Amino acid sequence: MKRNIITIDEEKCNGCGVCIPDCPEGALQIIDDKARLVSDLFCDGLGACIGSCPQGAITIEEREAEPYDECRVMENVVKYGENTIKAHLSHLKEHGEIKYLGQALQFLRDRDIDIPDDFADNSNHCHDVTGCCPGSSPLDLSARREADPPGETIGAVCSGGGEKQTEKRPKTNRVKLSSELRQWPVQLKLLNPVASYFDDADLLIAADCTAFAHGDFHRRFVRDKIVIMFCPKLDPYIDEYIEKQAAIFSSHEIKSITIARMEVPCCGGVGMIVQRALEKAGKNIFVKDYTISVGGDIV
Repeated sequence: MKRNIITIDEEKCNGCGVCIPDCPEGALQIIDDKARLVSDLFCDGLGACIGSCPQGAITIEEREAEPYDECRVMENVVKYGENTIKAHLSHLKEHGEIKYLGQALQFLRDRDIDIPDDFADNSNHCHDVTGCCPGSSPLDLSARREADPPGETIGAVCSGGGEKQTEKRPKTNRVKLSSELRQWPVQLKLLNPVASYFDDADLLIAADCTAFAHGDFHRRFVRDKIVIMFCPKLDPYIDEYIEKQAAIFSSHEIKSITIARMEVPCCGGVGMIVQRALEKAGKNIFVKDYTISVGGDIV
């Protein structure tokens, strides 16, 4: 993905190391008498190190880089103790990085590490952002396609002599149903709006119940789409959902949107949320809207 990240001019850098303390994330090290960016994952691209460089050797550029990973950063930060933890949290707060601040605080809380007093009031934000849980890490599954086996063993049968033999049926006698899912996670609450799988995507925005009501949901709706699921009735995050969808629409070129919702009245909120997000993002994207009956039919 393309994002802002620091770059170091080796000709200007004299290896003084003044920049190192201003990078509590641990992205910089002195190697061979030069400051080096040791990991894209650790650099947030906010440039706290720039002002401390007496040689003017550090700048910010936009380039292809691994996504910044707050969880990996925190694993590194906590090794250096309370002062480094506080410096990192202050850095995030000063730059308005509320999402990353929430992830950092959640990381500390999950591991029973004391949260600095200055940030105790911010700990309530942790539930509002994607945390460091492996189950919410973005995964692109589009390349995953398992080949159908040539035949499938269905059990042991006895021959006339009492010996057990294995019977195989050709694959034409049995239909193998494969998942059409192209990414993980799918719940809107857990999705990262800047995940690369949203680039040039056809989106399926679906109410939770639709996947259970329609028997051919994967083939009919999921195939070749990136999935966003939520419940407009039970989820208490409607304003957040509008903001997050607007961020997705704004950050990526979205080719089309397919809505799948149930025929029950409360499911009408799916279309409303999508429409408000489009308005907020200032986007005009083609939308197809499908309603599914409680019996599973497309109305």
